Amino acid sequence: MGRVTTFRRLHGRRVVVLLAVSSVVVSLGVSGAAGSSIVGDRSAAASIVPSGASIAPAVRPTGRVLQGALVAPGGTVRTYTLYVPRSLPRARPVPLLVGLHGGLGSGPQFERDSGFDALAEASRFIVVYPNGTPVRPSAASRLVWNGGGCCSVAAQDQENVDDVGFISSLISKLEGRYDIDKARVYASGHSNGAILAERLACEDSGQIVAIGVQAGALMVNSCPMSHPVSALEIHGTADQNIPIDGGMGSRSLTKDDFPPPVDALDTFAGHDGCGSVPVTTTDPSNSAVIFESWRTCMSGTSVEWAKVTGANHAWMGHPASQASQLLVGKPYFGFDSSAAIWSFLSAHSRH
Repeated sequence: MGRVTTFRRLHGRRVVVLLAVSSVVVSLGVSGAAGSSIVGDRSAAASIVPSGASIAPAVRPTGRVLQGALVAPGGTVRTYTLYVPRSLPRARPVPLLVGLHGGLGSGPQFERDSGFDALAEASRFIVVYPNGTPVRPSAASRLVWNGGGCCSVAAQDQENVDDVGFISSLISKLEGRYDIDKARVYASGHSNGAILAERLACEDSGQIVAIGVQAGALMVNSCPMSHPVSALEIHGTADQNIPIDGGMGSRSLTKDDFPPPVDALDTFAGHDGCGSVPVTTTDPSNSAVIFESWRTCMSGTSVEWAKVTGANHAWMGHPASQASQLLVGKPYFGFDSSAAIWSFLSAHSRH
């Protein structure tokens, strides 16, 4: 397999073009992620969950942003955005984070809104943002995932898109191209992306070590988890898209009847052999944030729930576009979901 690498300038930025001499991938990327949100109004170190680790504050991402594609199970071509930090260490495996956009979002949109690139640069991990399925051919940037019972055309009762197979193939591809630590492969997601991440914890636990999500729910009928998986769910009490107690929210985009998000955590805690009753604590820096933690897990994993009083469906701690705010409201800035998720994930590896 040959490869041609060329460089040129585009609007003052260095562009990296990777042309793989095969049908597997053609990538085009721009050095640096100038559009990424770096931090909200709290430092990254402030949003640490009970079983999380102290993390480096987010910094300006100066690495490479690559656009890639692969042939997924079933023969469809699927696309993704990849961020490779400039700060990656040499000759040492690094973590991989799969960032899953919400319904009607896209990989580039979640990259921009989450600010994970800035955390990846500071903490030296690779992050990939896959793209879901368009809700219709004319809506190329309004994408959805098959999380089981949700969402839209991708769901199991419609096109039944094999998104679990796609993400699994993507992880394997990146493990073959980069020095990825297989003991530290993580998934995160928002809303529909969180729903898929929770499905991955059930159906691809051989690859996924831990998940950290906001505004999710488990929407598959069974959870055949073959390996223990740590899980963090963040949810706002004022979420009107996927209500914290389940049901159909007044701002629901899909009109689905969602199960209570805590059902997923009970399921994961049961598989991980955790205590049946969670321990409740309050964030010492923000009394509006209540943590419920399932501890003494036999597998050494952790299962946690962060309930944020007054927060809505928007990704917490980071600016959002006007279009996004029309769908889910203005973000809550008293808690940084990205920092909290990375704090949680980085504390867990598979031995």
